[in-house]
Amino acid sequence: MQRLIAPTEYRHLRAIGVARVVGGIVAAAVGILCLSHSASGWAAFFLGVAVLDLAAGYWELAIARSADYRKAFGRQP
Repeated sequence: MQRLIAPTEYRHLRAIGVARVVGGIVAAAVGILCLSHSASGWAAFFLGVAVLDLAAGYWELAIARSADYRKAFGRQP
């Protein structure tokens, strides 16, 4: 996984993952706000960004949990 993720991101993977999830939640809130004002084009944009941010954040947090598990139980590759 280290080759897929930028080195600076990989060193702080949990923080970057949490930041992406928070950004996804904010983008979803803005998308819902746009829907309430009948701006469907902007709503689609922000909801699409939210989906991508939430998926990337979940993926990065899953990698961080996996790395913590390997360290805790001595299973270093």
